[in-house]
Formats: sequence, C-alpha cells, structure tokens
Amino acid sequence: MSLLKLFSRKWFLATLLVIAGAAVCARLGIWQLDRLKQRRAFNAHVFEMRASAPLDLAANAGSEDLLDMEYRPAVATGTYDFAHQVTIRNQYYNSQYGFHLLTPLVLEPGVAVLVDRGWIPADGNPTPPDWRKYDTARPTTVHGIIRLQQTGPGFGGAADPTLTPGQKGLDEWIYVNIGRISQQMPYSILPVYLEQNPDPSITAPPIPYQEELDLSEGPHQGYAIQWFSFAVLLLVGYPFFVRKQEKPKK
Repeated sequence: MSLLKLFSRKWFLATLLVIAGAAVCARLGIWQLDRLKQRRAFNAHVFEMRASAPLDLAANAGSEDLLDMEYRPAVATGTYDFAHQVTIRNQYYNSQYGFHLLTPLVLEPGVAVLVDRGWIPADGNPTPPDWRKYDTARPTTVHGIIRLQQTGPGFGGAADPTLTPGQKGLDEWIYVNIGRISQQMPYSILPVYLEQNPDPSITAPPIPYQEELDLSEGPHQGYAIQWFSFAVLLLVGYPFFVRKQEKPKK
C-alpha cells in the first residue's frame, strides 16, 4: 500500500494521531531507560559507600566531599547538646505514631553534626523538656551512616512552616532541612547528618532506624520494552488496518 494513501484526506487525521501516539510511547520508553540508568547509578553509589571504611566526621568536618558520601558509614565523637535538639514529625514504629529525635553532636568548639538518634513516641513527648528524659552520658561516640538533608516536599506535600515574627526556631520539623535548622543553632552545622545505626538490643526509645533500600533494578527495563512494543505495534499495525479498510469488498 502506498504511503500516500495514509496521508490522504480520509486517513490524514488518523495517521497523525497514530504517529503522535507512537512518538509518546517511544518517549515513555526512553524515559524508563533514563530511570533505569539513574537507578543503576544510585545502586552503584550505595554499594561503593557501604564498602568504604567508616569516616571520622570530626576529622573531616571541613571536607567539601561530604555531600557526595551519602550512605557511607561514619563515626562521630563529641558532646550532645540536648538543649537545642529538635524532632522530625510523622514517624512510625510498629504502627505507633511518634517522632525522630534529632540532636546536635558538638564535635569541636563551633562545629556540630545533627544526629538522628531514632524514634520516640508522640505520647508523653509534646514539648522539648519532655525529650530530656532521653539524655545520655557525654561525651559519646556515635556510629551511623551519612545522610543528605531534605529541603522540602514533593508535589502536593506539606512544607515546614516559616517562622513568625519574634519566633527563634521550630521544635518540630517535617523534614531534616539542615539549611533551615542550622539557622537556629549557636554553632556551625555540617551539611549532612548522621543516622545512627540500628541495634536490635535497643528496645527503649529513642530507637535507631535506617530505611531498608531496594537495590534492585526495578521494573524500568520491562516497562521500557512495553512502551517500545506499543510504538512498534502502532506504526506496523496501522498500515495493515488501513489496507484492510481500503480493500474492495466483494
């Protein structure tokens, strides 16, 4: 069948719709391949960081490479400043609502790192003075992994409130927004925070927690094949459909 037939007045609009549909399917396939590439890069980064020796944060407090070390094991020795700790809202443990306790660990005069010490229940902990019952001995050494800050919500998510006039800081946060949290601290804060390692023997709050990462390649390659297949079906099947419709009826 001549290609001119596909662009005749009778079939012109349908042909354009088929081409557009095939182009969309192909673009979605490419998007899934991009997602696969990103996921492979993320997985490779996590495996590389996990294989690295624990980083001494106190000795590397001035390093500009910290932002490239998320998920690397790290250790920090210092003194907790319980007077300036904050909590991260909307955290659950065994389906029980609570917070994560984020406490500055002063590494040296004028420099601290935020430490996610783990989950505490919301019940009985409405104000900062209530959190002081979780104070520990100091100085202390914390083992964990390096994490990057979360600056805000995705599409449609709630954002941390802005300060009202005269308000010095927030006690409860939705995100570990180091840039904003550091503004209410009396010292410099590292641009990353330390997520304390879980310990099965710890059953009383604060209970350390680290997210279990899915390090598979996910469904992206399969989705890409599907979208490319849809594009091929449209481009190959449509001419056969038109030829069948144009075939003289007996």
